[in-house]
Amino acid sequence: MPSFALIRKDWLNVPFEVTLRTGETQDSLLRRFQKMIQLSGVLREVRSHQRFMSKRDAYIIKAKNNARRKKRQSQ
Repeated sequence: MPSFALIRKDWLNVPFEVTLRTGETQDSLLRRFQKMIQLSGVLREVRSHQRFMSKRDAYIIKAKNNARRKKRQSQ
């Protein structure tokens, strides 16, 4: 019985496991796994830890996001 599993790093601490249901194709199993990972925010967290970001870069990104959010709220 095939299953996909992803054990998160120490800073994430939650394992994910998807097992094949009866009559389910491997494609739908993979889709279910990808959806679970997407909804949990694991990919977003991993991408944020991929590379070093200086405090200035973080400040600039945060300022851009705040400006975008304020612009959407004012409309």
